[in-house]
Amino acid sequence: MILAGNVGANHIKRHHPFQSQCRPRLPSTKCGGTSTVHTTSSSHAGASSTIHSKPTSTLVTSTTETVHTTSSYSAATLAHTTSSTTKASGSSIHASASASAAATPSAQPQSASFIPNSVKAGIAGGDSYSFMENHIGWWYDWSPTPSKPGSPIAVPMLWGNGTVDSQDASRLAAFEKLLKDPSADPRFVLGFEEPDCPSGSGSAGMTVEDGVQKWESLIAPFKAKGTKLVSPGMCKQIDETWLAQFQNLITTPWDITAVHINKNSLDGVKADIKHYMTYGKPIWVTEFACVDDYEKFEPCTNQDEINGFINNIVDYFEGEDGVFAYAYSNGLGLGDAWPLMDGDSLSESGRTYLAAISKYH
Repeated sequence: MILAGNVGANHIKRHHPFQSQCRPRLPSTKCGGTSTVHTTSSSHAGASSTIHSKPTSTLVTSTTETVHTTSSYSAATLAHTTSSTTKASGSSIHASASASAAATPSAQPQSASFIPNSVKAGIAGGDSYSFMENHIGWWYDWSPTPSKPGSPIAVPMLWGNGTVDSQDASRLAAFEKLLKDPSADPRFVLGFEEPDCPSGSGSAGMTVEDGVQKWESLIAPFKAKGTKLVSPGMCKQIDETWLAQFQNLITTPWDITAVHINKNSLDGVKADIKHYMTYGKPIWVTEFACVDDYEKFEPCTNQDEINGFINNIVDYFEGEDGVFAYAYSNGLGLGDAWPLMDGDSLSESGRTYLAAISKYH
């Protein structure tokens, strides 16, 4: 199962069975809880950038907890924030929440510099790029050298430790070359692909210690250039323990927490986001897909369900101040109905995603 349409960027989705602590999938689920979030979002497309440049739907509620998050930047500030070829300065993180949500801090930076080109929406994989280009702020293809013309920011990634297969090895070599290139000045760099699950099914399969070594030697040096570092993205979603251990061992902290979401309900999505907010950093959802993961990894097949999920999750991400970017996952292994493309044209799911993000960008 290989990501379609992306030369040199093959990516496999997987079904890794593991015990769930709580994987909400129905509005009536009792574990994890649901927060009703009141936010304001505003954005617009920014200037072009490459990795070498210098430069609402009604949310489902099922518990009594209500969270009122307040952002330290206003909608007006966001609306007038423009991107440039010069990197934005660092931001501190502030959160304001009601007493009932004190145990789960929201990440609320002071500026919009964590939103790529001031546009949250993006894509994982480049096969639909020509259709989405005018409505996304960023994209990536799991490689160190994503490259396409246009204004969306191409975000490089160090996929793994180079030992999984020949492609992993070539990606590691390419990333090492990128690090040595004095002109390479990416705005963002993505950490490892699902190191917390065994390799061979689309995950990097790295020990925490190996992850720390590769992070400090290959990813952390970009921080001196002003690059914002995005954490490794976890396979086990809310059940992860790898990232917590990793955070305690690294000496160069990440700036943005990457989140992978495979759910089929907004309750499940919000539970995952709530978990990763405890890291106290802005969130990028670097992959999301409609999947029933309650007991197995079963991609959604009903087109009406998929369309509803896409519209609801886009509205939620756009309205949630703690989420600064999100990307539609376009890997295979996600069924026949979910992929963005149908041959050389957008699929119904692709058209639905384009329409959903076009309301905002």
